[in-house]
Amino acid sequence: MDIISNYGFLLILIAAVFGFFMAWGIGANDVANAMGTSVGTRSLTIKQAIIIAMIFEFAGAYLAGGEVTATIKDGIIDSAAYAGQPDILVFGMIASLLASGTWLLVASYYGWPVSTTHTIIGAIIGFALVSLGSDAVQWGKVGGIVGSWVVTPAISGLLAYFIFISVQRLIFNADKPLAAAKKYVPAYIFMTVMVICLVTLNKGLKHLGLDVSEAESTTVSVLVSLLAAVLCGFYIKRKQYDSEDDRAMQFTNVEKVFGILMIVTACAMAFAHGSNDVANAIGPLSAVVGIVQSSGEIAAKSSIAWWILPLGGIGIVIGLASMGHKVMATVGTGITHLTPSRGFAAQLATAATVVVASGTGLPISTTQTLVGAVMGVGLARGIAALNLNVLRNIVVSWVVTLPAGAILSIIFFYIIKWAFN
Repeated sequence: MDIISNYGFLLILIAAVFGFFMAWGIGANDVANAMGTSVGTRSLTIKQAIIIAMIFEFAGAYLAGGEVTATIKDGIIDSAAYAGQPDILVFGMIASLLASGTWLLVASYYGWPVSTTHTIIGAIIGFALVSLGSDAVQWGKVGGIVGSWVVTPAISGLLAYFIFISVQRLIFNADKPLAAAKKYVPAYIFMTVMVICLVTLNKGLKHLGLDVSEAESTTVSVLVSLLAAVLCGFYIKRKQYDSEDDRAMQFTNVEKVFGILMIVTACAMAFAHGSNDVANAIGPLSAVVGIVQSSGEIAAKSSIAWWILPLGGIGIVIGLASMGHKVMATVGTGITHLTPSRGFAAQLATAATVVVASGTGLPISTTQTLVGAVMGVGLARGIAALNLNVLRNIVVSWVVTLPAGAILSIIFFYIIKWAFN
């Protein structure tokens, strides 16, 4: 308690620096893989992807990042167990932020798309084990995370496979691909906007305190999706494409339509991602600020200070701009060759899986969902279309993430504890 009263400002300052570092890692890794399909299909340049992410990730983090956030990520440990030693919890949260940022720096340097959520959870487990013992960790939730390494990519991969096969059969295999696109693309637009609306309403705006019921969010999503489908239909029909173009030119024009679709998806997913995943950086930071400001009192939830959300948003944007290109390259071109139609199938499958997981409470990683979807699209063209060496490295990095976060957190926890004692 004396440590908190004597060094409160210093602890908040250190936590803010490491929280910014963690947010930087989220931008360099998580946001980069979300934008990777758009860049890999050349629907967006890297510069355009960074600008879109700057606007929509920051807007999501700042506008919908939350008035209140859980102190301990996903209830992995019981914060009440630290009631008698709040300084230990503060040290642990600071160590977790530094450990997570460090692992994301390593992963981003090598271009590995890893889960930022699993990184921070691993880090929190690490310091909990050495400070309270194994009983402090809710191992059932950890088991769910391990299971998601298989379940999540499998669900999104299957969805992406069937979406891409349907696009192939309905549009590209048709006698007149462009005429088929005019007929079927509005239906794909409807599905895409529907899923994006559900993601944004249920996952992206839940932190704003808007009491939107499931029926209301579904109604709004259907109406917006219908409007988007109608507008898209008019847009495609007004495009001056020559129906006598050879099939190759028609394929090119169809891909341009899917390219526009991918840009819309990228904007909306960036907003939902910023609103949701910024909590990985600001959750532990808010915990530290809350404990220090309440003179050592630990609450199950903590209000977010006005400066924390902008700090997280800025960190995410700088991370993407400075080192995001490596993970973008892995997801966009390293796993399989993507075209706009293939990238669209992967993005739609990712968004749909996120909606399903949000409704069922399945512990999910956006990263693993997207990688699974890209794999599914590749498999639709045969196993030879996949770069198995890249996939092997990605899967190994997923397995290593939890223990890497834990080990780094333990090391930093002891260093911080020693420094203040």
